Amino acid sequence: MSALERTRGAALPEQIDATTVHLLGRSSAARIKRRGALVRRSLVLADLVGLSLAFVVSELLFGSAGARDELALTTEVIVFMATLPFWVAAAKLYRLYDHDEERTDHTTLDDFPGVFHLVTVGTFFLMVGSTFTEIPHPLVGKLTAFWALAITAVFTARVAARTFCRRSAQYRQNTLILGAGQVGQLVARKIRMHGEYGINLLGFIDSAPLELRPDLDGLSVLGGPDALPELVTELHVDRVVIAFSGDTHDEMLATIGSLRERGVQVDIVPRFFEGVGLHTKLHSVESLPLLGLPTVKRFPFSPLIKRALDVVVAAVALVVTAPFFAFAAWRITRESDGPVFFRQTRVGRDKREFTMVKFRTMRCDVDHAVHRDYIAQTMSSTAVATANGLYKLEREDAVTPFGRFLRKTSLDELPQLINVLRGDMSLVGPRPCLPYETEYFKTHHFERFEVLPGVTGLWQVSARAHSTFGEALDMDVTYVRSWSLGLDLWLLFRTPLHLLRLKGTA
Repeated sequence: MSALERTRGAALPEQIDATTVHLLGRSSAARIKRRGALVRRSLVLADLVGLSLAFVVSELLFGSAGARDELALTTEVIVFMATLPFWVAAAKLYRLYDHDEERTDHTTLDDFPGVFHLVTVGTFFLMVGSTFTEIPHPLVGKLTAFWALAITAVFTARVAARTFCRRSAQYRQNTLILGAGQVGQLVARKIRMHGEYGINLLGFIDSAPLELRPDLDGLSVLGGPDALPELVTELHVDRVVIAFSGDTHDEMLATIGSLRERGVQVDIVPRFFEGVGLHTKLHSVESLPLLGLPTVKRFPFSPLIKRALDVVVAAVALVVTAPFFAFAAWRITRESDGPVFFRQTRVGRDKREFTMVKFRTMRCDVDHAVHRDYIAQTMSSTAVATANGLYKLEREDAVTPFGRFLRKTSLDELPQLINVLRGDMSLVGPRPCLPYETEYFKTHHFERFEVLPGVTGLWQVSARAHSTFGEALDMDVTYVRSWSLGLDLWLLFRTPLHLLRLKGTA
């Protein structure tokens, strides 16, 4: 009897969706293409379309300049078509086709630096090549237009390609978690909170599992490590996450080798993962891989640049949103008695307290002690989410109708731009915490007070109300340890995309 047959009776029908059930009935030879092949081919097509579109538009804009004849135009078209394979090869060298199969959270925005550099270098070589050959030398304006259009068109085409791929059943990766302890179950909960990752979580592999959390309903332990190779084959597993399994060192190495031979993507949760930041790099000592945790090395003028960015963006945003401020004031006072703004004491940099301003979304007679109790309950990563899958205190009876809209869109936080101008907050930083929340901090959580709190940040973009209070604090510390202007810009760009999803707020 196979591993699949042994477990099919009770657990599998609940935890494997219709797409996977359909796959299980197909032979290995008929198995659909994995995510990597689907995305790679789509991105190659997107790059070719983007580059071709940029070439055509630049020709339409500048093709007739300088009395160019049909022979010169034909030569340019032939040369451009001949260079397309080199563009694709260069993109491959930039690893612009490799990340989607490896990384669950990879987006086109992460590709932008590589796309920008690729197009810039490629355009430079086109200019140099035309200079030292008999090929007609293109106009500077035409090359500049091609450069700008290519960056825009390739980026846009990649967004469209990934959107198409993520709507396909082929994009989803069948995944098992090796280890059903606290860490393994934490990984499972985080995966299930993010459908955009394209992960079809099948269950756990563990010979001595802990009791599964209530919010992991539909999942079960499919067997011990001995059953893993057979399950990988029968369930067409694409990814295995190793989360602190109880196997010995040699057994684990053998398991990893076996999985890689089968073409399975292996993710390993590192020891001390709480202390590993976003800028952790892999280096080696005589081929022994080491995770390097970088020290804080900041450009001397970075804080000044960050502050200048805060002031300029906040000032412009306040001017642009002034009509909405007036509308919000009218709606808030119309629906309930009380002030337009909700003012609350928060703890900022160096533990200094300040008054944070938000649009009022609740009635004025609400007892805020309930929130204090909820914070204590959600400090542990083992805390269970509410019925809607969020770690957010639901008080619908106290929230006004317009307040629900403000919370859902996070527009209630717009007045915090005033705090940014005052210097109490930054555009990007840790979540501004309440004074009593520090009672539940662990020692390393106090690192978050080394920088200004932010209107948005790593927690808001990565998890928001899908994380426990303790996990949110860990993400704040990760931000502080990984801070750079580049990270701030990345989070600022990601924030509007996150808000467009209209997910629950905190």
